[in-house]
Amino acid sequence: MSGAPRIKVVGGGLAGPEAALTAARRGVAVDLYEMRPVRSTPAHQTADFGELVCSNSLKSESEHTAPWLLKQELRRAGSALLTCADQSAVPAGHALAVDRVEFSRLIAEAIAREPLITVHREEVTTLDPDAGITVIASGPLTSSALSDQIAKLTGSGHLAFYDSISPIVETDSIDMSKVYYKARWDKGSADYINCPMNREEYDRFYDALVAAEHVEEKDWEKLPFFESCLPIEELARRGRDTLRYGPMKPVGLRDPRTDTNPWAVVQLRSENLRADSYNLVGFQNHLKFGEQARILRMIPGLENAKLLRYGQIHRNTYINSPSVLTEGLYLRAHPQIFFAGQISGVEGYTESIATGLLAGIYAAALGEPITPAPRETALGSLTHYITHAEARHFQPANITFDLLLPLDEATRKRIRDKRERHRLQCERALAAFDAWWAATQAMAALAR
Repeated sequence: MSGAPRIKVVGGGLAGPEAALTAARRGVAVDLYEMRPVRSTPAHQTADFGELVCSNSLKSESEHTAPWLLKQELRRAGSALLTCADQSAVPAGHALAVDRVEFSRLIAEAIAREPLITVHREEVTTLDPDAGITVIASGPLTSSALSDQIAKLTGSGHLAFYDSISPIVETDSIDMSKVYYKARWDKGSADYINCPMNREEYDRFYDALVAAEHVEEKDWEKLPFFESCLPIEELARRGRDTLRYGPMKPVGLRDPRTDTNPWAVVQLRSENLRADSYNLVGFQNHLKFGEQARILRMIPGLENAKLLRYGQIHRNTYINSPSVLTEGLYLRAHPQIFFAGQISGVEGYTESIATGLLAGIYAAALGEPITPAPRETALGSLTHYITHAEARHFQPANITFDLLLPLDEATRKRIRDKRERHRLQCERALAAFDAWWAATQAMAALAR
């Protein structure tokens, strides 16, 4: 077995373990590297595989939405990490959210059961494109030494953005007499705790938020925020009502106790199956901890909240994929080097898992030609975006219908209803995925 081909996977977050498990299940030996706990990051709290440092949600499970479609394709492909997510799910209305600890435990168990995976707890500081196939899934918090190596290989430098972490409060510290359980528009079960505000309460909260003292950035940290994950205080500075059209949107959350519509609502989502802690949805911020405690306790129901984790913000790094990466997720200049996860230019947990699965498939082909995921699919649309977007203005993206291949013009003219169009796009995507997956599996079987 020592002379058999091996691939190296760098990173123990989401994309790395998915790539490692995918390749191993195709009969290829894998060396999986994770630098924690030897070296930690500003955002991680553990050395666990698949630690979720921001939200615990993998987004919508509503049928015929783009996040649902991506998860359906992953399920059909037997994604190891999505299986772990399904098995560790917590109530979250129409979303798939997980118990963080259980999710990580299940990933670790899956890796431990796989005899073809060898785990190395050490930092990777050098990359040799001639030393064999490597999947870089080191995430947005890639160490500076490895970042330097990646910059040398890509020749294009890096882009960077800020990502943020929402605060978490202890359930027992929430005043349940001032809040109510409800999912927006009653979709799914009523799993969210809703903290309603009237106009006066909202104005006081808003004024305190925009005046709050934030953490001072160092010179090297002064980089653009990622538009889809703005700190709440940054969002608030765009206008008094911006939050009411964003994370504090009251639409579809009518208070059943008073039968009235609140002026604004703060939603809390369960962190685990025990429901002993909740995170404040969309409340990532860059405020000093003392300021956070003071301002968050202005929210009705959270006056005596015990904060288990404060909101934080950290730097994310990713390559300029359109200029250097192919749809096979390998570097044009170095076909032995693959990228997956957020460092490849995708944003989101499910998207990171998706690119990990694809990189695992492509890397396990060991240099043999393999057809990338079709453009019609969510998987193919995601990789098409990160490899074909305008390089000069490239920013990471979640899966959306904007990325999917549109229906033909005749169908668009004939069908005006957006939901029906989305349903047809999903049906087309899943049919294309099934055909591609069958062909990919047949090729893998022949290779073995």
